[in-house]
This record gives sequence, C-alpha cells and structure tokens, in this order.
Amino acid sequence: MVNGDNKTGWDVQQMAQKVAMDIPDGAYVNLGIGIPEMVSGLVPEGREVIYHTENGLLGMGPVPPTGAEDPELINAGKKCVTAIPGASYFHHADSFTMIRGRHIDICVLGALQVSETGDLANWSTGEPSAIPAVGGAMDLVAGVKTIYVISKYLTKTGAPKIVKQCTYPLTGKGVVDRIYTDLAVLDVTVRGLQVRELAPGISFEYLQQNTEAKLIR
Repeated sequence: MVNGDNKTGWDVQQMAQKVAMDIPDGAYVNLGIGIPEMVSGLVPEGREVIYHTENGLLGMGPVPPTGAEDPELINAGKKCVTAIPGASYFHHADSFTMIRGRHIDICVLGALQVSETGDLANWSTGEPSAIPAVGGAMDLVAGVKTIYVISKYLTKTGAPKIVKQCTYPLTGKGVVDRIYTDLAVLDVTVRGLQVRELAPGISFEYLQQNTEAKLIR
C-alpha cells in the first residue's frame, strides 16, 4: 500500500466538484458532515438543487458571512447556515418521514470503509468513542434513493478504505451507488466495483494495488 499522505490525485475540492457535477437540476439533496458539505458551493451556476437537513429545514442556503450568523439556524452538524427564499421549517419527525418515505433524491456521505458490494461503515471503528450511535445516517442510507460516498481512498496510515468486507460497524448494507475519492470514482454494480474515472497520474494497476476489493474496468 502507498503512504496515506500520498498527494497524487484530486484534492478535496476537486472531489467535491466531481459530486456536484453529477447532481441533476431540481434534485433534493442531503449532505453529510465534512467534505460532503463542500458540494453545495460547487454546483454549476443555473442548476437548482434543494438541500434538506434532517434537523428540520428544506431549502438550506449557503454558509452565512462572518458576523451574520443566526445561532438558531443550523444544519445537522450544528454549523450555521442560511435559508433560501421559500424554505420550509418542520419538526424533526417530519424530516425523517421525508427521508424514510424516499422523498430525498441524493445523499452524500463520508466513509470509513466501503465494501465491494456497497456496504457502508461511516460512523464508528468499533473502538470506544464519543459517538454513542449511528444516528440519522442509518435512515438516510435506507431511505434516500441514491447514495454517494466521498472519501480519501486510503487512511492516514495507508490502509485501504475500499475493502472486500467491512470490518467496522455497518451504517447500511448494499446501499452505496457511487464512490468519489482522491484517486478515482467507482460505481458499485452487480458485477463489482467498476472504475468510472481515474484521477490524473493514476493507473488502473496502481489503484488495484491499493484496493482490497477486486476492481473492474
């Protein structure tokens, strides 16, 4: 495996831009915490995307300017946001009814591990931590129509995140549709993990050497 500090490939903004380009006009989208949050600022001009946050807002706008934050207007990650004209506020339970009723088109989440069959582990390594439970991610992967994952290809120690079988507690089984990383974009298919796009300077052979799961061209 290569070192986890390897700088070859796309940076996080380029990764997020890849996701943004694949979100169609008029989509209802939920963004996870971290790199997924960057996606909203990279959607092409003229394309309308309606953002949903599970704490009760449909029509989430961009991050407010410094000094203009409203501490009562936050996303699920407790970061201050804004609301677009026509935005709707609702109860937490109604928000999850939207999710479970499959009214959200796309969800973008981070990952600790993704298996070759699309299993996702993104909330715990199994070690004691401050995170008590899987939270809303479990509902999102079960109820949202399309799940995109965005993550570095390797851990900081150079271990693969794309694995044959997840060893961490699962968020959902067979739920991931596409994986965006710094080295490649992969589609989860019935035949296995198919390489959709390689980052500049990355060969298929190099990618396979740094992947536990078998890849297909």
